[in-house]
Amino acid sequence: MTDLQTVILTLSVAYAVIGALLLVVLVYARLHWSLKAVAVIVTSAFYVVSFTEMRGLLGWASSDRLPATFKLLKARIVEPHSLQGDRGSIYLWVEQLDEDNRPSGIPRAFRVPYNDRLADKTHAAENEIALGHPQGGRAADFGGGDGSLIDLVREYVTPKTILETSGGDSSTGEFTAPPAGAQGAVFTPLPPPRMPPKDEQ
Repeated sequence: MTDLQTVILTLSVAYAVIGALLLVVLVYARLHWSLKAVAVIVTSAFYVVSFTEMRGLLGWASSDRLPATFKLLKARIVEPHSLQGDRGSIYLWVEQLDEDNRPSGIPRAFRVPYNDRLADKTHAAENEIALGHPQGGRAADFGGGDGSLIDLVREYVTPKTILETSGGDSSTGEFTAPPAGAQGAVFTPLPPPRMPPKDEQ
């Protein structure tokens, strides 16, 4: 069981206990005041537990779909490890871009399934960033969070350039294998932001 699964399980148990305690208080409203006080204290303690465990979720990379267009800030490649049963992942730290190629200023971490070709392209993009050449990407080149192509970004790319790659299943945290012939993502030099026209005098 991974640390993330432990956190989710702890949260689930905490909220189940809160619900059970509230149900007992509602059903047996004629309990002695001391029992009601104990129920309130225990319920309050589980609220603290759930809050503490929720903070443990912060910082975990998301397996949701990537933004339609993004600036790649940093990447980490974790190769598969057959002895541990780890299929590998590629972690991307990105900023969403608006229609004028301006970054949002809010970086987020995403996790996509590992494949050799994508790992090579990600490593090449990191080298370009180290040389001072910002790199961008498109969500359509990664596929959706459910392993399917993102329909929302079809308007941004032509059908000939959409690459059928696989994403993670956000409901289970599991990855699906890339389909045969998948080329992976394409990182490209990030164009400068489009500036609004200057006022004419």
